[in-house]
Amino acid sequence: MENRIIFGDNLLGLKGLVSETVDLIYIDPPFNTGKVQQRTQIKTVRSDNGDRIGFQGQRYETIKIGAKSYSDLFDDYLDFLEPRLLEAYRVLAPNGSLYFHIDYREVHYCKILLDKIFGRDSFLNEIIWAYDYGARSKKKWPTKHDNILVYVKNPEDYVFNYDDMERIPYMSPGLVGPEKTARGKTPTDTWWHTIVPTNGKEKTGYPTQKPLGILKRIIQISSPKNGAVLDFFAGSGTTGIAAHELGRQFVLIDNNPTAFEVMAQRFAHIRNINWQNFDPKPYQD
Repeated sequence: MENRIIFGDNLLGLKGLVSETVDLIYIDPPFNTGKVQQRTQIKTVRSDNGDRIGFQGQRYETIKIGAKSYSDLFDDYLDFLEPRLLEAYRVLAPNGSLYFHIDYREVHYCKILLDKIFGRDSFLNEIIWAYDYGARSKKKWPTKHDNILVYVKNPEDYVFNYDDMERIPYMSPGLVGPEKTARGKTPTDTWWHTIVPTNGKEKTGYPTQKPLGILKRIIQISSPKNGAVLDFFAGSGTTGIAAHELGRQFVLIDNNPTAFEVMAQRFAHIRNINWQNFDPKPYQD
């Protein structure tokens, strides 16, 4: 399979893929928050009339240089997802896996839908990605995690590269001895990982960009070397970057013009990509 980035309706894009040719699917669909997701980009520049004072008394002003956004509201979320997940099941290899990234609002309903499509026996894990940033509610326990549902097409035969798993530090190294401390331990189904740093090199400004470390962990463990990875809610393209860095092929699909612009910049250094553009119908249609 060749590297492909497709701009258009992901249902149409999925229908154009050959059955059982994708080793791993990761998707981070809209969470149906009922809001417009937006991220404003800013930069700080020197200015004699600036409203901020910085190093050595120099004055600076903050300038907005653009905003990236998309609508995250669906009248019937599951009706929107179901035909796309049926196509995902079709294109997934017999020993392939699906990672479905969602949050607390819809995870229970999405699991029922995925059980229906894949079968309850094909449910492998619910991964909790925990992070710590942003405001803290005074009216409820602050929500600081996402849910990632993991399904395999065949529970008796699926890719899980345990020996390639990254190790993480022991919280109490004195209890396990120097040998285990040096080796580290394997992650569980609860992943502590920071969000994309605001001022880091990884940041694209896309509202829902996910950390490269999360995607690399998923791809390294659940896809074969030289395998094919699909993300049909590609957004900023992190799945493709992670796949490329790990030597996998990728197919990315999105219909948001801003996402396509971000990916064009992010993948400019990668030559062997087939860019396709067709009828970008909005997801809400």
